Amino acid sequence: MIENNLDNLLGQFIDYMVVERNVSPKTIEAYANDIIDFARFLAQEEEVPWQDVDLTKVDVLSVRHYMSHLSNKGMKKSSMSRHLVALRSFFRYLCREDVLQASPPSLISMPKAEKPLPKFLYSEELEALLSAPSDDYAGLRDKAILEVIYAAGLRVSELTGLNVGDIDFQVGYCRVIGKGNKERLVPLGKPALKALEHYFGAREGKGQALKRDDPVFLNRSNQRISSRSIRNIVDKYMKQAGMFQHISPHTLRHSFATHLLENGADLRSVQEFLGHSNMKTTQIYTHITKSRMKSVYDKTHPRA
Repeated sequence: MIENNLDNLLGQFIDYMVVERNVSPKTIEAYANDIIDFARFLAQEEEVPWQDVDLTKVDVLSVRHYMSHLSNKGMKKSSMSRHLVALRSFFRYLCREDVLQASPPSLISMPKAEKPLPKFLYSEELEALLSAPSDDYAGLRDKAILEVIYAAGLRVSELTGLNVGDIDFQVGYCRVIGKGNKERLVPLGKPALKALEHYFGAREGKGQALKRDDPVFLNRSNQRISSRSIRNIVDKYMKQAGMFQHISPHTLRHSFATHLLENGADLRSVQEFLGHSNMKTTQIYTHITKSRMKSVYDKTHPRA
């Protein structure tokens, strides 16, 4: 029979985790700290040392109050989930040892994980990135790549899949094959069209005839460029522009959507541009713009 002092119970639980579960020392330390934190929370109400907390009095409401306490402290939901996992493991163990009859933490749902907001570049950062490529052949290609991703809000796979015949210079659109083999038409804008014209002109200058089924963007071996190469290109010019934050080509797609909404585009139009089948996927960009507005307000309003 295990003595019911919480300090002794915790020691027995740690021995069980080490010997029978082979849990890592770091995880055991984290679990122990989380369990003690819960006990201290209960001890404040009972006005006793945490070691003397009566676990038989713990119910679902007690655990909910504790989780609310963690939330009010500003704890991330991922950390709150770890606390709950520790309590579930501890209380299940106590039930196994017949110390307790029930495990209230097991009846509490895990906090829903927060979805991180997509990264995006501010307009000034984007201008620095787009201005970084040189005027040689590789630079003309790379500038066209960056301009087209941002101008049309393309996924990397959509960019690498573009063929020459998909670009309509007269109308100013490109034909994109997105997820699920769905086709959409996206405007390109003058800077992107100009960059493509310069790149195509350089290709023709090297004696390369441009056929409709040819890839728009080629690698050094004159084969269709890969997604990995696009990522390397973005990394290269971010560094050249003096920006050492890590971004992916998808960040330019996020920037496209964010900037459209910031400048008054309606959500439905942005959904069409991005090729999202579900409006909920597009709505995350409204959170970015609200966050940006709040940041600007806090920095500039005298009474923020």
